Amino acid sequence: MLVDDSTTVLLSISAILQKAGYSTKQASNAEAAMAEFNKGFKPDLLITDLHMPGMNGIEFIKCVRKLPTHKFMPILFLTTESHQEKRMEAKAAGASGWLVKPVQADALLQTLGVVLR
Repeated sequence: MLVDDSTTVLLSISAILQKAGYSTKQASNAEAAMAEFNKGFKPDLLITDLHMPGMNGIEFIKCVRKLPTHKFMPILFLTTESHQEKRMEAKAAGASGWLVKPVQADALLQTLGVVLR
């Protein structure tokens, strides 16, 4: 699942993943993604933005990690944020990894290969 308030990012990351053989579902904010999770949707991976209106990515991860069915799902941050303290905060919330926008297709796919093992 991809969660980002930027339609351009959702489309570009989705295109990269689909070309590599992954299926994707998109949400434009954390609340919409949580609604899908609460309906029983369980993706193999979550890629989320940090800075979004409403619930930010760190708050979102904390909510996701409280769901028993999503406790161990890999979660990647895809954001423009590169400060070490934010990375530490994201990791403490339960993020599995961090990618800085704009991410190259090969870097994204390589990271997926590592976290989806």
